[in-house]
Amino acid sequence: MFDPSRRKVLKFAMAAALPTSRIIDPHVHVWKHDPKYPFAKGQKVPARDAAPETLLDLMKQHGVAKTVIIQVIHYKYDNSYLADVLKEYPQFFQGVARVDPLDPGNADHLSRLTEEQHFRGVRLSPSGEAAGDWIRGPLMLPLWKRCEKLKVPMTILAPISRMPDIGKLIDRYPDLIIVIDHMADCPVDHPEELQKLIDLKRHPKLFVKISHTWSLSKEPYPWLDSQQLVKRLHDAFGPQRLMWATDWPIVENVSTYAKALTVVRDDMHFLTDEDKTWMMSKTIERVWPFA
Repeated sequence: MFDPSRRKVLKFAMAAALPTSRIIDPHVHVWKHDPKYPFAKGQKVPARDAAPETLLDLMKQHGVAKTVIIQVIHYKYDNSYLADVLKEYPQFFQGVARVDPLDPGNADHLSRLTEEQHFRGVRLSPSGEAAGDWIRGPLMLPLWKRCEKLKVPMTILAPISRMPDIGKLIDRYPDLIIVIDHMADCPVDHPEELQKLIDLKRHPKLFVKISHTWSLSKEPYPWLDSQQLVKRLHDAFGPQRLMWATDWPIVENVSTYAKALTVVRDDMHFLTDEDKTWMMSKTIERVWPFA
């Protein structure tokens, strides 16, 4: 016969494993097939929509209270759809915009997006090859300076090879909050490359998303090989500068929203409960405070 007192102990143990603060997801995307919001020319857009209503259902199912939506590349620098989503659901979402890195007016565009449409940051995506060399160019300095002045975070999607270039910019803007997406997608079979990201810990306002464990891994869930990258980042930065993320709906190409959550909450056994509270809530609110 099952002992009712044992049920209480199990229930308490399960609750103790959960973050004590609300869970916030700092990285998802949304899009919609709608002529009102045309996709950028040449973009390969999935046939399905990634609707905010679908996202809200997933959040409710899995106990995620708030989410930061990153402007998806399908629209490039037209942030209209995301602006309307933020306007419709301000109680659940904040948004990060994109601006054209090759547009001399990009700093002014960022000001408008921040001040008029309430975006909370900008994302840049320099590639690892020559096509991304604009990150070294003259148009970056006024954009980064404006971002610092507006007090909104600069979010960087870039391969690990670009981290030294990012570091040179970071050193010029010590008051700017920087977020590196997806552990800079460091390959698990070249773990020595992660040092390029770890070297940036000298900047106290730099944060790292420990997402993409599912895409970097060459193993099944819980992706223990890519967890080793997370552990090294945890040792270097501490939980106060790391944040989990799902990267929904991109995660669904490989895994699920649920597993992107449980791998951090339940299956990174080197994390303490306090670590998880930071990485799934408190760190994120250092960058994107929610009401």
